[in-house]
Amino acid sequence: MCPPAPESRTPAAKQIARIAVERRKAKRLVTTVRGLVDEGSHLSDVLTLLKNSCGAGGSIQEGVVELQGDQREKAAATLSAKGYRVKQ
Repeated sequence: MCPPAPESRTPAAKQIARIAVERRKAKRLVTTVRGLVDEGSHLSDVLTLLKNSCGAGGSIQEGVVELQGDQREKAAATLSAKGYRVKQ
């Protein structure tokens, strides 16, 4: 039996994270992170990283990472530290 092929991911430096804030029902704010490649468990790893660094809840909806509240600065700082290119 052959060993499984190693998981190859797109490097963080080649991905552009676009961070925005959307207003939802009842004037609630949601920070969205778009433009990240969804390879394997990559988005869930990014979500866990952002939730821990921002201290907020979040989820993945149709390939978009969503965080509760206005978390633009914290999310941008965290993703930049991990090597992602960030646009707001």
